[in-house]
Amino acid sequence: MAKKNQSILNKKSLDFFENYINNASPTGFEAPGQKLWLNYVKPYVDDYFTDHYGTAVAVINPKAQFKVMIEAHADEISWFVNYITKDGFIYVKRNGGSDHMIAPSMRVNIHTEKGIVKAIFGWPAIHTREPGKEETPNLKNIFLDCGCSSKEEVEALGVHVGCVATFEDEFSVLNKNMFVGRALDNRAGGFMIAEVARLLNESKTKLPFGLYITNSVQEEVGLRGAEMIVQTIKPNMAIVTDVTHDTQTPMLSKITNGDIACGQGPVLTYGPSVHNNILKMIINTAQKNKIPFQRAAVSRATGTDTDAIAYATGGVPSALISLPLRYMHTTVESVHRNDVENVIKLIFESVKNIKPNINLSYF
Repeated sequence: MAKKNQSILNKKSLDFFENYINNASPTGFEAPGQKLWLNYVKPYVDDYFTDHYGTAVAVINPKAQFKVMIEAHADEISWFVNYITKDGFIYVKRNGGSDHMIAPSMRVNIHTEKGIVKAIFGWPAIHTREPGKEETPNLKNIFLDCGCSSKEEVEALGVHVGCVATFEDEFSVLNKNMFVGRALDNRAGGFMIAEVARLLNESKTKLPFGLYITNSVQEEVGLRGAEMIVQTIKPNMAIVTDVTHDTQTPMLSKITNGDIACGQGPVLTYGPSVHNNILKMIINTAQKNKIPFQRAAVSRATGTDTDAIAYATGGVPSALISLPLRYMHTTVESVHRNDVENVIKLIFESVKNIKPNINLSYF
């Protein structure tokens, strides 16, 4: 573990983070990213496995009876090719919560069996639009242009209905502190749980339980990967990490969305699926280790894999540690370096505090 005020992220970590963010991992097609993730985390664990749909699990102390899961999701939002016109334009469907408002003028990669086909989301020039009668982007009018003049020419490139398209933007850093990229939701989470495995290995920490470091698929379409893998692992408890909304930027209401700020620490959520005993343990851990944290509340569901895990196998006591993020589901998702480090620290220190006899009963 790094000394106080010393970064826990080294060059190898940051190189992996950048490579992992830049690699496309659309929902349902996560395998290339999962291979990258497993190759990074394997040296720090005792075993690993994958399930039929591509969720990857790295395991420390796999023979232990008591099982703890730390979990993130691996997939990113994207687009499906849905219709190719005779003139060679391509209309799309969402794969996850893709944002039609940001699509015009974006560059995309269409993934085909022949390789990547470059395309752009076209949009009529401002000169050609009638003032006061302008259309706003929606799924009926946004379209891809890959430089072809016919459907046959498009298909000759290997593009067909069902091909997936991802935005082209890549990782960058603003003002030395803000990590910016496509799909920080939630490959930042996959990175952070991998770093927990690294820190446990480098600190030679011996755990009295099995730790299942789980990178789930298909969260963006309904928490499906977590729903499957929790049935396989059957953990005794879980700590999930995902992103949540920074609410300091214009056009957001703190009354509605809470008061959350990038750079002010991990966010701990209160809600029905969050187990109070685990939450208290995490809060005590943060306070003991002087790790800053913020609080958030949800009325029904967290909207994260926490919900799928908590309500599985008769109930898995679970808690959620979130990373504040700006501009979710855009190509410029942004997180603060300090928050990334503090989420890693909080999960790491919380895991070290867990004992197999932890009280998971309210009575």
